[in-house]
Amino acid sequence: MIEDIDIHLYLPHHEPMLMVDRIVVMDAESVETIFTVKEDNIFIDNGKLCEAGLIENAAQTCSSIVARSYFVDDEENHKPNANVIGFISSIKTVKIHAMPKTGCDVVTKAKLVSRFDTGTYITCMMSCSSYCNGELLLEGEINLFIQER
Repeated sequence: MIEDIDIHLYLPHHEPMLMVDRIVVMDAESVETIFTVKEDNIFIDNGKLCEAGLIENAAQTCSSIVARSYFVDDEENHKPNANVIGFISSIKTVKIHAMPKTGCDVVTKAKLVSRFDTGTYITCMMSCSSYCNGELLLEGEINLFIQER
């Protein structure tokens, strides 16, 4: 199990599209991340993170565990210079309950539901939920596609 590490080791995203600050806990089938909603975020609307921002946060949380094999070897050592592309292939379900205000720490939890690895690419389904101060913000299932370039 990996604890409290920098998301930059697991995602190729950069500002302004990076929607996760750090990984709190990660193992082979689950991940928990934290993201602080800041006023200068591109997804802020009237002082709150909009729906697209919440979904992008959930997708990046989910993809961090799926792309893990491209960034970390079996002994938990970081692989430098991983060149990976990934995207949401579909959103099976998503229910947004509330929008977090700026200053909120969004805690997002994701679990691997299914995974298909061809050796060339990975597709998977992840279930996820996001919270702010214990309040449920988002819950859903996201399908992802990830491939090494």
